Amino acid sequence: MDGIINLLKPPGLTSHDAVGIIRRLTAIRQCGHAGTLDPGAAGVLPVLVGKATRVAEYMLEMDKSYRAEVTLGTATDSEDASGAVVKQQEIPVPDEKKVLSVFDSFTGTIDQVPPMHSALKMGGVRLYRLAREGKTVERKPRRVTIYSLTLLKLGRDKILFAVACSRGTYVRTLCADIAVALGTCGHMSFLLRERVGPFGLSESFTLEELTVMAKQRRLREALRPTDLALASFPALTLPEGEIRRLVNGGAVELSQEIGDGQLLRVYGKGGEFVALAAYSAGRLFPKKVFLNRMERA
Repeated sequence: MDGIINLLKPPGLTSHDAVGIIRRLTAIRQCGHAGTLDPGAAGVLPVLVGKATRVAEYMLEMDKSYRAEVTLGTATDSEDASGAVVKQQEIPVPDEKKVLSVFDSFTGTIDQVPPMHSALKMGGVRLYRLAREGKTVERKPRRVTIYSLTLLKLGRDKILFAVACSRGTYVRTLCADIAVALGTCGHMSFLLRERVGPFGLSESFTLEELTVMAKQRRLREALRPTDLALASFPALTLPEGEIRRLVNGGAVELSQEIGDGQLLRVYGKGGEFVALAAYSAGRLFPKKVFLNRMERA
């Protein structure tokens, strides 16, 4: 069983624990997720099963979209509702024009300082572990891209918005920074991940649905094809002889000109996904092969 399960992770469950549940349901140990979703957040968590774990590095690069809420006037040490209150401040009367202006200032390429309560590693140690020990270390700003910020609802002390962003964006840090730009402090009080690349909320499965499907031996129906995670790379179909050479580790001559280093999805004549290959100096080299041994024979 190989493929990607588009899981609707519930709040209160870590991404690691969610993968553990999928591992038990599929009885396949080789499972992983494509990008951590905070324990308090809900939404899309693509879980990679079997050979699909080999595309994790490409899925981590995918853009994401969220629905988030910032609560004004209260800051926490984790920048979300799970943290301890570290500051309280007066809240200016919310003004839609001001909020939209602030949203405009955060749209585009910006620098973010990763929060201490994050899975980012420094010196081989995850920041959240240092934070639990009461330690704070200097973090370098990271460049991220906010493609869009859309105001959904404006209340007295809460702002609900939608955001589309690049990988590496911390939405809770964005919430805290938005509050500061509005002349107060704040924290993220709600987060729903609506999309990771081609994996959207409307096509996701709850753990309850997956559990029922597993009991009915229908879990394969929840699997999306592995190559869906590689859809941004051009596709190429090769004849059987060249497919055999490629899956056995050999290079294939390619007459068409492609930029050196370009990755391509390679398919057989029957439409089966064979490999991810890299082009260099007129030849195609296998980078990741997805056929099993029987299919290579």
